[in-house]
Amino acid sequence: MHPFSLALIAAAVALATGCAGSGDPEPSMPENPFFTESPLPYKLPPFDEIENDHYRPAFERGMEEHLAEIAAIAGDADAATFENTILALERSGALLDRVSRVFFSLAAADTNDTINEARAELAPKLAAHYDDILLNADLFARVETLHVNRETLGLEAEAVRLIERYRRNFVRAGAQLDADGQARMREINGELASLGARFTQNVLDEVNASAIVVDSEDALAGLSEGEIAAAAEAASARDLEGQHVIALLNTSGQPALASLEDRSLRERIMRTSLARGSRGGDYDNRDVITRIAELRAERASLLGYPHHAAYVLEEQTAQTADAVNERLAGLAPPAVENARREAADLEALAARLGDDLGEIAAWDWSYYTEKLRAERYSFDAGELRPYFEMNGVLENGVFHAATGLFGLRFEERPDLPTYHPDVRIWEVFEEDGSPLGLFLGDFYARPSKRGGAWMNAYVGQSGLLGTQPVVANHLNVPKPPEGEPTLLTFDEVITMFHEFGHALHGLFSNVEYPTFAGTSVPRDFVEYPSQVNEMWATWPEVLANYAVHHETGEPIPGELLDRVLESRTFNQGFATTEYLAATLLDLAWHQLAPGEAPDAEGALAFEEAALEAAGVAFAPVPPRYRTTYFSHVWGGGYSAGYYSYIWSEVLDADSVEWFRENGGLLRENGDHFRATLLSKGGSVEAMDLFRAFRGRDPDVEPLLRRRGLD
Repeated sequence: MHPFSLALIAAAVALATGCAGSGDPEPSMPENPFFTESPLPYKLPPFDEIENDHYRPAFERGMEEHLAEIAAIAGDADAATFENTILALERSGALLDRVSRVFFSLAAADTNDTINEARAELAPKLAAHYDDILLNADLFARVETLHVNRETLGLEAEAVRLIERYRRNFVRAGAQLDADGQARMREINGELASLGARFTQNVLDEVNASAIVVDSEDALAGLSEGEIAAAAEAASARDLEGQHVIALLNTSGQPALASLEDRSLRERIMRTSLARGSRGGDYDNRDVITRIAELRAERASLLGYPHHAAYVLEEQTAQTADAVNERLAGLAPPAVENARREAADLEALAARLGDDLGEIAAWDWSYYTEKLRAERYSFDAGELRPYFEMNGVLENGVFHAATGLFGLRFEERPDLPTYHPDVRIWEVFEEDGSPLGLFLGDFYARPSKRGGAWMNAYVGQSGLLGTQPVVANHLNVPKPPEGEPTLLTFDEVITMFHEFGHALHGLFSNVEYPTFAGTSVPRDFVEYPSQVNEMWATWPEVLANYAVHHETGEPIPGELLDRVLESRTFNQGFATTEYLAATLLDLAWHQLAPGEAPDAEGALAFEEAALEAAGVAFAPVPPRYRTTYFSHVWGGGYSAGYYSYIWSEVLDADSVEWFRENGGLLRENGDHFRATLLSKGGSVEAMDLFRAFRGRDPDVEPLLRRRGLD
């Protein structure tokens, strides 16, 4: 993302962290590595030289230099031209971009006390910095002049689109407001920045503090030997010798619930997970999220929108809240109906097993689901893991598919520095041997890393700047004890393919202007290419290449694989309902007008009422994220946008059908997907890209069939 883009502004508000100390480094200290462009291949950040004390001076100098560049552009005596205004903006803020990319990335992937303590300090400073730019009247006047005359400047389509993007960014930031409105906008943005940083820190701190301590190993019956050993190591790391610790993920459901036989322990894990952010004390997020909701509603109103969702969706492919509401309203009833049928099946199974559950509870669902899966399809999830050794999945699966489809070649670069010993780097080459970029893989969970999986770019591709991409994937796979193989679940395999789809989107970027690079597309489009890439995880040629037993080298038995594939629609009522519940919560909070947000004490009551109103209040299937730990929407960039996954899945399911109709894993298919869509970034309207690839508008029927909702 370009340092001047709204995407980076959102990241600054959501993730910005600062560092202790101030002023220039001591004379005895080495030169700050952010002050100059990295000399490493592809301008990879020199992670081995970066220290905590480097961040603050780099941010301070970066903002100072950026504002000086902006002042020069805005005060230019010459009439505004594309070159002296728009291209000058594209080139501005290089130092701020360098430090921001590393800082925001490590705040999520490998944070520390110094970064955490200063997060709230830097967030409002960055918000104010971008307000100074986007509310600069002289600068906006130059952009407005170019926008009015854009069709007469003799520019190519991408350049005209860039002018339109800049003008839209200024207007949406409040450039057309009066002085009082702009002053209030600055106040709102500053407070939102601080609140977003506070929310993010609370979630990270509480997910670590809420880890479940188990005194007796007997209570862990059902877990594998490796999982029990990992729980013992986690306890040792907390100085709890002789005990075991089950760490929580940021989702409502927790992986251990699928295996643990002790129902009381399952209940303790689930209740702890669901209560995060709402139990009082230091990590309670109820006051944070209600204030954020109110401020977002007020900001939208200042800009002339009825609510925050309308403000956000204007820039997405969905365009309106009504369009999203209508789509989700059609999906919710069949999803919940499926979930209720699944619940009845689970209760019947428990009764046959002699387990007196009464009604199935949220902490029972995963446990009995695995038993029912084994009964119906004659396998359980644990049978698959020996065939999914992580390095084999990555190199013989993910990379193999990319080679078959796009001709890519991967060469590991252990000589290049990383920010953590678990991180690995590969150089990526085209089929003809020409260099394409760097790929970083950071796959293991750790206390310094936020939950979930994501992709980011340390360097964005740009013809204007002459840069090639450096992208990274992050997962949260539990690290096994030393010397043990890392065996993935089937879901983790799918996630690895998914995130590499984002990486390909970044690596294949071939645009002129950094604003449009890589994944700089609408939020409800960005998940689409990554979801398409999931298909290769089960494509026969790819699967045969990576799904081999980590000890014997034997391929996964065909009958086991057949049962796995047959079960793909199993439990889809649960999966769709838990996702839709979170999505509908997001939209309920962000369709509030100013003054309608509840106070902190009413936050959970609002959540309950919203789920009831949407028809997805089903206690055995809680939302994937409850309001108080919903990082996507309060601490990330998905506010009023969590619907994007299923919106993108419509495009994904339709595209998967295209690949199947055209022969699947063929170079010509990959080349077509790359040329028409993956290489374009945000330089063309998103739905025009889809039409160029697919040859028509999207069809929703493939998605309905996939999820059993047809």
